[in-house]
Amino acid sequence: MNKIEHIGIAVKNLESSNLLFSKLFGETHYKTESVESEGVKTSFFKVGSNKIELLEATNPESPIAKFIDRKGEGIHHIAFDVDDIVEEVKRLVNEGFIVLNETPKKGADNKLVVFLHPKATNGVLIELCQEII
Repeated sequence: MNKIEHIGIAVKNLESSNLLFSKLFGETHYKTESVESEGVKTSFFKVGSNKIELLEATNPESPIAKFIDRKGEGIHHIAFDVDDIVEEVKRLVNEGFIVLNETPKKGADNKLVVFLHPKATNGVLIELCQEII
């Protein structure tokens, strides 16, 4: 893993959260994007060399809607940049981690993504990200 790619924060309302985080960071978001396969609308902020992704559910069955129902708004996941997502998944499976989707899928911000189950990572949902070339 190269670096933290972004931190994902589940929010109930993307529009009002964009206003809140714009005030907090002193910058507006640079990108909004829907990821239909995950049932979310996302918004990205740059904070120095880091990125924050806000996630709003677009339907009541989405993972974000279920997360907010259980835990409320807040940090949803930490994403790590990897060079070769397929090889990293193989390595982590061999190390005993539980992978939620062993086949990488298209995520937000032009990335291939795979998630590790929080049961295997001390309660933290981990996302692996690789830039789509």
